[in-house]
Amino acid sequence: MSERKIPYEIIGGAAKVEELVDRFYDLMALEEPFAELRAMHSEDLSSSRDKLKLFLSGWLGGPDVYSPKYGHPMLRARHLPFKIGLKERNQWLACMYRAMEDCGIDGQIGAQLEESFFNTADWMRNQAN
Repeated sequence: MSERKIPYEIIGGAAKVEELVDRFYDLMALEEPFAELRAMHSEDLSSSRDKLKLFLSGWLGGPDVYSPKYGHPMLRARHLPFKIGLKERNQWLACMYRAMEDCGIDGQIGAQLEESFFNTADWMRNQAN
């Protein structure tokens, strides 16, 4: 029986996580449909990029490199200062889905990750709309 691979390995490990996160933030910074999402972030995106890369590594089943550096992710608590409603959730998801497509993360693993990203992004909402 073959060993079941984790999403981190299926998509290509650290190199693919880095590519995905860089594409996500590049799209956010360059594409008009994501301007409001970009405005929620600091001018310098380097810290956000680094944190998302570290977080996604563990979230995808790879090495837990976020927690030793920053503690428990506490995603919802860390995002409470930001107004996140349906519009913000949808912009974040559209940006991430486009980044996944651009990075060649598709097929069954793409669909699985889209569902996981949706569930996480929806859980982050803190506005009734």
